Amino acid sequence: MRNILFTAIIWFMTILIQGCTQKPPEQKRPNILFAISDDQSFEHTSFKGCKFIQTPAFDRIAKEGVYFSNCIAGSPGCAPSRSSIVTGRYHWQNEQSGQHASSWMKKYVPFIDLLNNNGYITGRTGKGVGPFYYARNDQDSLWRKTNAGGIEHSRINLKDETEDQYAKGISKRDYFENFKYFMENVRGDKPFFFWYGAYEPHRAYEKDSWKRMSKKLKDVNVPGFLPDDVLIRGDILDYAVEIEWFDLHLQRMLEYLEETGELDNTIVIVTSDNGMPFPRAKANCFEYGVHVPFAVRFPKSFPGGRIVDDPVGFADIAPTILEITKTSSKGMLPVSGKSFLNLLKSKKHGHIDPSREFSLAGRERHSSSRYRNWGYPQRVIRNENYIYIWNIKPDRWPAGAPQKYDPKNPGVLLPMYGLDKNGKFIPDAAFTDIDDCPSKTFLIENHGKREIHPYFDMAVEKRPEFELYELIKDPYCLNNLAGKENYREIESKMKNELMEGLKSTKDPRVVGPDKEIFDSYKRYSRMRTFPEPDGLEQK
Repeated sequence: MRNILFTAIIWFMTILIQGCTQKPPEQKRPNILFAISDDQSFEHTSFKGCKFIQTPAFDRIAKEGVYFSNCIAGSPGCAPSRSSIVTGRYHWQNEQSGQHASSWMKKYVPFIDLLNNNGYITGRTGKGVGPFYYARNDQDSLWRKTNAGGIEHSRINLKDETEDQYAKGISKRDYFENFKYFMENVRGDKPFFFWYGAYEPHRAYEKDSWKRMSKKLKDVNVPGFLPDDVLIRGDILDYAVEIEWFDLHLQRMLEYLEETGELDNTIVIVTSDNGMPFPRAKANCFEYGVHVPFAVRFPKSFPGGRIVDDPVGFADIAPTILEITKTSSKGMLPVSGKSFLNLLKSKKHGHIDPSREFSLAGRERHSSSRYRNWGYPQRVIRNENYIYIWNIKPDRWPAGAPQKYDPKNPGVLLPMYGLDKNGKFIPDAAFTDIDDCPSKTFLIENHGKREIHPYFDMAVEKRPEFELYELIKDPYCLNNLAGKENYREIESKMKNELMEGLKSTKDPRVVGPDKEIFDSYKRYSRMRTFPEPDGLEQK
């Protein structure tokens, strides 16, 4: 009996010791699906209450995850904004690799490379980090060879452009099938980071595609900086159709992850690179140019069903992902953004972190739109209640020059505002920082009408050096409060914070030594030629 009891005690002690010394099972590293649309303002999701757009995939991420109500893009233009995402730096810190249609230099290492080195398999479909030029041959020895958004998987196209496609002009790439190919043929058993970059809702649109989708003009909420006209409403509905196409493929990806048992271990991040491609939105640092939708879902670690009001910016994305994946930033240039993992892990709503008071953004050159390819430099600071804009060159045309040389007849000027003798707009003839579109054409062709002229001026006329807008009262940024006595204290505080932020990030526009360096970077996309401006617009 004693032997039996002794044996039992020894067995029990052995099991107990093994249990105490045995390591707990290693937790699976989270996957990351990063979805980014091309030109979508913050208001335009059904989660936000937009009646003319249905975005069930985004809504699911926002409802089951964390919705950030104050996310500011790196820039109101795609290339500098995407540059900020992958480097964790403001575009003005990235030289030509932060400027539209210039070159991507090797030294600007994206966080995606570091994920690759840390055991992740990475890939993308659709639009990556661009438009930038990458190494074309060995002579481009300082340029990066592959897109900073990762190795592309975009070979699978829609089988029939009439099958399932919402509108002409939508990309032929089958985003979902390319993602599925990556998962089943590339991913293996590693954790993944996948970049889904839609080309939608970038221009151009199929005019009146909204009719096929049974949308209604009466449902459109026309932003206050555009005239309320049937043509404008239709143009906005065509934009909505393309947002829904982006969301459809995201929904298919979510359903696939759910079916394969991967969704619960996948962090899903959804956003857009900048605002809607309409006059006074995209390529402008107003609210509808830089404020974008942003939501993150990962219920097992990030308490969901929350709206967070803390200002976050695109420079914050890289350090957040690096912290989540326990990846060192060694190899990247110094990161300027601040991880918001603490906001994701919190159980609180509203403004959570008192140290997060504002976000910064800005722009330089967008398209080729002025004499000698000059840009329209802006810097902006935004908190929960106000947006403050510094127009660094207020004597330049914000939407581009009102007149250019005829590309078919060098030395011959096209008419002012690009209007021919019949009062019709000549495509691509003026204000080329605004994408050609029905809304732009409508403003230009009708600018002489009393009821339309104020909207034309808001879109194209020169602006004061400083602008301040109170967002709750004035979300369309129509009433400039800069210089107003009642707002002097607020303006002073925001101006000081902006300048300190630009100094601390060594913005050449503020600290030099060459404050005009941005206009010197070569543009590799199509160039236009413009007449020399008058003396007021000289440098």
